[in-house]
Amino acid sequence: MFAAVAIFAIVFGLILFLASLFKGRRGEQAQGALFAAPVVLLLAVGLLYPALLTIQQSLRGRKGDGAYGFSNYAEIFTQPELLTVIRNTAIWVLLVPFLATAVGLLYAILIDRARGEAFAKALIFLPMAISMVGASIIWKFVYQYKQTERPQIGLLNQVLKSLGFETQQFLLDAPRNTIMLIIVMVWIQAGFAMTVLSAAIKAIPDDIIEAARLDGVSGFRMFRYITLPSIRAAVVVVLTTIGIATLKVFDIVRTMTAGQFETSVVANEFYNQSFRYDAQGLGAALAVLLFVLVIPIVVYNIVQMRKEA
Repeated sequence: MFAAVAIFAIVFGLILFLASLFKGRRGEQAQGALFAAPVVLLLAVGLLYPALLTIQQSLRGRKGDGAYGFSNYAEIFTQPELLTVIRNTAIWVLLVPFLATAVGLLYAILIDRARGEAFAKALIFLPMAISMVGASIIWKFVYQYKQTERPQIGLLNQVLKSLGFETQQFLLDAPRNTIMLIIVMVWIQAGFAMTVLSAAIKAIPDDIIEAARLDGVSGFRMFRYITLPSIRAAVVVVLTTIGIATLKVFDIVRTMTAGQFETSVVANEFYNQSFRYDAQGLGAALAVLLFVLVIPIVVYNIVQMRKEA
């Protein structure tokens, strides 16, 4: 293996040296192509080829070794359990990006240039430093259920008990349990949104703000007509980034409910079908579906960034 890598490096270096001998535009293009070749090769081997194999497997029946067809995709959109998975994923994607961005933006505005700003930002950003599994375990304790007459170890149920209410099984009752899982993701991602949007707010030129104040603009009007249009590009980046992360969410669902009680999402169901139920073909179809859902968000992000540029 080492000998093969050494030979490849020597050959590639020789080709690069020969390309450097050419002058002018063609020489620059040849050098650029050679520099890009290793990246293209790695993408082809590590991304494109596995993607093609996944698509092929998704078309070959439930176990991924039968005749070609669209039975797996038909099953995804006809089976009630899998329709529930798609519904849950849609709820996640509709709620998490907007809630996390709204919380992060509100926090960024409230603490902008305030006393103790750095410490306040560190507190809201702290969940980003915790793994999703760690955050899920923390919130699993927050939601922990015990009967009302028993001592509570779950923070939320202790609060309910102190206020005179009955304790609740937050992770069992659908669709409320999906909302409870979404809260965990919002708690984690709000720190990312706050960091990016706070930097964008600080980048707004002071003369624009001063001019708006001289014109009598303040409060919500300042936010609507000055702040929000100025940070629109950052808001789009935050929304799309969190949206992609939400589509791929797995750790929270797997750790807190294992996808039971109608809380499973596409990524978790892909894992179950591929590694627990011996349905690699159906799992591959779910992976392809996840990939297809991500593409519009990525394309939209690229288009918006080009418009801003």
